[in-house]
Amino acid sequence: MASVRGYVKANLLLTSVNGVSLLCLLAGLSPVQAIPAGNEAQYNTETLKLAEKISDLKTQASYKASNDNYKLFFSNEKLIASIDVSTKQDSLIVNEKQQSTELALKISDDSSPQSTLESSHLSLGANTIAQVTSVSQLSDVQPTDWAFQALQSLVERYGCIAGYPNGTYRGNRAMTRYEFAAGLNACLDRVNELIATATAELVTKQDLATLQKLQEEFAAELATLRGRVDALEARTAELEANQFSTTTKLNGEVIIAAIGATGGASGRDDPNIILTNRVRLNLNTSFTGKDLLITGLQAYNFLGGVDGSGSLQESLGLASPILSASSARTSFEPQFPGVDPKTLSGISANSLQLYKLLYIFPVADKLTLFAGTAAEVSDAFPTLTPFYGEGQEAISRFASLNPVVRVSGGTSGSGLASAAGFIFQISKQLDLRALYGNANANIPQRAADIQPGVSGTPLGSGVFGGSSVVAAQLTFRPSSSIDIGLNYANSYHDINILGTGLTSSDIGSLVGPGLDLGTPVKLNSVGGTVTWRFSSKIALSGYGAAFFVDDSSGAVDASTTFTSWMAGIHFNDLFQQGNNAGIIFGQPLYRSDADGQAQLAPDGANRAVPYHLEAYYRFRVNDNLSITPGAFVLFNPESDSNNDTTTVGVLRTTFTF
Repeated sequence: MASVRGYVKANLLLTSVNGVSLLCLLAGLSPVQAIPAGNEAQYNTETLKLAEKISDLKTQASYKASNDNYKLFFSNEKLIASIDVSTKQDSLIVNEKQQSTELALKISDDSSPQSTLESSHLSLGANTIAQVTSVSQLSDVQPTDWAFQALQSLVERYGCIAGYPNGTYRGNRAMTRYEFAAGLNACLDRVNELIATATAELVTKQDLATLQKLQEEFAAELATLRGRVDALEARTAELEANQFSTTTKLNGEVIIAAIGATGGASGRDDPNIILTNRVRLNLNTSFTGKDLLITGLQAYNFLGGVDGSGSLQESLGLASPILSASSARTSFEPQFPGVDPKTLSGISANSLQLYKLLYIFPVADKLTLFAGTAAEVSDAFPTLTPFYGEGQEAISRFASLNPVVRVSGGTSGSGLASAAGFIFQISKQLDLRALYGNANANIPQRAADIQPGVSGTPLGSGVFGGSSVVAAQLTFRPSSSIDIGLNYANSYHDINILGTGLTSSDIGSLVGPGLDLGTPVKLNSVGGTVTWRFSSKIALSGYGAAFFVDDSSGAVDASTTFTSWMAGIHFNDLFQQGNNAGIIFGQPLYRSDADGQAQLAPDGANRAVPYHLEAYYRFRVNDNLSITPGAFVLFNPESDSNNDTTTVGVLRTTFTF
């Protein structure tokens, strides 16, 4: 009696093919011949080779899984930014939402395609059924079909084909590469089993002749597939040899913007149009596949310094006397351009800075911790509003985030604070995040005063001394279309500031007799943000905030309340896919109440409620380039009707890679 030997050429590209083509590929993979009885030793050797080749096939099919072994998200429920090298433009907004849009981690331990290859049946998507025992169970397979006999043999002889729950086979349906690999592996395992057990009644010479015939008929197609696999292997080898790192992914963003403005303080000339830039490079590293270390470098050419000289806001006459806080600031501009507020030392234009250093790691299924020496509140708290995205969405600082998130330099754009905190996923709809941040953790001792109450290290010194903030956010998603965020922050500042950068009143937040820049203050800030996506392309979003500022020195009795609100409508894919737009209206921070020695406005100001109106349109040129024209108008800027209505126009070009 004749024994059987066979071999499998495993260098196949697992391309999408229809269900019937699987039979042809199987045939093309198995040229066979009979050998005389008595050559058992040779037969056993060939059987071992066959098993090894099947193992090679599984290894190749799982290659993609080994390279995509983790995904990290800063999304609404999970952890940080996508760190794929080829990230699309809209996902790179993650560079802005950063690794901002939410700290949580999603790693699926059983998502590998390898488990699919181990299946004993052909997986036809997510709706497979148990193995059919007769081809007649497949209602859409007819005896007149050209592949009927081959399919009948695979079903009834070898038992390695399955159908859909409705009893159909769908022979003309396109297959995924995983489905093809699973079906091929199941059939090869069955053939190998029959060969190993020498079951001559099931594998006949007629079967072998049929397989040989099919191999010859589809020789051209098989040769094409082998060529494509060879090309894929060569490209894979090239990528492996030239990859940046096995643990680190690099992405970046370049913003080039022209900014012009009119209005400002009464009697001021309009400033010239300026051309600005900001460049950021982010290195995202994972050591375990479940953690993430973010290292961010940046350079920019915005000017300012301690007194704000050279800044657009100072030219308009709308900046604070120091640190250039203003309601005329753009979204992609740092809060303290040209100066380090911790030491008041200058920063030259386009000098390289470390603006982010943050490590995030899970410690339990629902608990993730994070810590870093250059971090921002928006790295940990979901932004919720669709207008956030310094290089892609709203063009003003006012429209992007709730002011409570920005308090105490929480979104300085320069990694001002050292911070540590946690994310607790209470449920799929509810999570709690909290952090402690300190802007002067690397300063061992307070410097000498440069004016009464203000030292050369104006924010203080030490991890637990000087200016600090404890902040929390409760995020609730009652449905897939509604996001609600509630914020609270408790802050202490060595000097009389809010630390938001949103208005000139930010510096000298308590105004009145005996209240100067050296007056320490404590703040309690509360706010809420709501976004309602009532269709796939339109969303309504808004926020409200209140700051309660009190003297902390005990030398005076003074307190002030600031309020702010915003409402807007956001459009996705407006006029063309990938193009977004926004219309925003609201009230910037405004002193609504004052008690004790505090005043509602500085002497000489004509107090009035300020308003902000903004519109922008982002045109996506391609996946890596977008252009955003936009403008915002300030009515009663800096809460003073003596100031002229001010318009700031922006033409922003953003490159992502």
